[in-house]
Amino acid sequence: MVRIALASAIVLALTACNRQEPTAPAATAAPPATSAVPARPAPVTPTADGKFDAAIKAEDFAARLQRLASDQFEGRKPGTIGERATTAWIKDQFEQIGLKPGNNGSWFQTVPMIQTTLVDAPATTLAVSGAKGNETFAFARDMVLGSLDASTEVELKDSPIVFVGYGVDAPDWNDFADVDVKGKTIIILVNDPGWGNQDATLFKGRTLTYYGRWTYKYEEAARKGAAAAFIVHETPGAGYPFGVVESGWAGPRLSLPPSEEPGPRLKTAGWLTEDAARRLFAAAGADFDALKKSADVRGFKPTALDAKLSTSYRSKVDNATSENVIGVLPGSTRPDEAIVYTAHWDHLGKDDTLQGEDHIYNGAIDNATGVAGIIEIAEAFAKQQPPPQRSIVFNAVTLEESGLLGAAYYVAHPSFALDKTVANINLDALPVDGPTKNVTVIGLGQSELDGYIEEAAKAQGRVIGGDEEPEKGFFFRSDHVNFARAGVPALYAAGGLDLVDGGEAAGRKAADDYTTNRYHKPADNYDPAWDYRGVVQDLEALYAVGRKLGDETTFPQWKPGADFARPKK
Repeated sequence: MVRIALASAIVLALTACNRQEPTAPAATAAPPATSAVPARPAPVTPTADGKFDAAIKAEDFAARLQRLASDQFEGRKPGTIGERATTAWIKDQFEQIGLKPGNNGSWFQTVPMIQTTLVDAPATTLAVSGAKGNETFAFARDMVLGSLDASTEVELKDSPIVFVGYGVDAPDWNDFADVDVKGKTIIILVNDPGWGNQDATLFKGRTLTYYGRWTYKYEEAARKGAAAAFIVHETPGAGYPFGVVESGWAGPRLSLPPSEEPGPRLKTAGWLTEDAARRLFAAAGADFDALKKSADVRGFKPTALDAKLSTSYRSKVDNATSENVIGVLPGSTRPDEAIVYTAHWDHLGKDDTLQGEDHIYNGAIDNATGVAGIIEIAEAFAKQQPPPQRSIVFNAVTLEESGLLGAAYYVAHPSFALDKTVANINLDALPVDGPTKNVTVIGLGQSELDGYIEEAAKAQGRVIGGDEEPEKGFFFRSDHVNFARAGVPALYAAGGLDLVDGGEAAGRKAADDYTTNRYHKPADNYDPAWDYRGVVQDLEALYAVGRKLGDETTFPQWKPGADFARPKK
């Protein structure tokens, strides 16, 4: 399975609003796990008085996971009855544990959103007329597209096409040099030049930078005035197959309203398969592979293709809201200082047009595991004696699958001031393949939190290491990045690929299988055969980190050369 899951966003300047508790179907007791659960390892870092009991139990985690991933929650799509059932259940869990409402007296933080649905997506096409022929590209098979600026009617007719390499405008690299793309369609490569060139001195080599994120590419295209932008998908560079892109664009897409997210937005954005890109370039009399190779070299110049693109489509646009669910265990002596645990509750909902019997994206791994995990950790803190001196916040955020928007909204309107927020600890897609010898820390080397997770892992007989797939850019693909961009040190860690049973080969096989067959697909279902020993390892380690932070008076800092910084305490 994928150890560290998706997602990218910029901290947003938004306006906050609260809401009353929603009504939803009554939550019943979670069903027990249907398989024998391996015994958990001993709790890590016990206190001197011997009162420390992590209280993290695999059977409780399994029951909560099974419930969150059940069909009752209909895939946990924001803005649906599935959301209302999910958020009400999470709130009930927080309340039963003994947490207090964490958003100025409310359990909920309302996040405004726009829902954009492409009307008659299967009939939507792209038509390209070029010097060497004409091509038509079908939705889902060849490409996906949609409007990012809430337009209901879009028509592009004979739009000139320009290839702009990786679409990067950085201090020492400009793929838009000497070209005006205003009103034109641009074609962009996935990832960034460091990945394409495999040069460790270029950007960050194989490690994806923010310039390689699809969100950045669309933002930069809009800033340059492009009428449309299409990213060429490649599985190695994107980190997921085209089917993931297709499922994300086929149904309603969610975003923050333009009024809440300053800056230009594209009228048309989308993705092309690599095969579709080759056909498009061939119609223009150009060699895609040769131009792609040229984009890896410093000094690349954009190329106008001898072709024009046309399309027209309609979208249904609705205003709606979603909810972050926030509980807090107030600190005993310094309640204004907080450690914030996050996990996103949202997933992709259901799609009755899917073939086969399973139409629900249950999102068991992504991210029912993370939500069940923060509830387990919350319960451990609630039972902890003595209680933590700092406040511990548990934030089940929304709209991660739509661009990390729920976490971005919280960071823009936090319950605890960011300069009093000690750290963020994020849980996303926990491993269910058994215990591991290592812990993967995304963004290893960035902050002093490395030492905290290293200490906790060492107590378990494990070692920490950096991202095992740096080209996939996991640092920018989950909710913690919003805290990091705001200057708050963030820890995003989970069991690595080196399994106790089977080693790295078994871990890699499981990860690849999950990405190929279940990630962002209805097949991401709860499995009673999962091995939760690794989950318990991770939860106890992340609890130990928060426990130590909760009783300290200092604030972890960024390390020299880190991408982010915060004022010294």
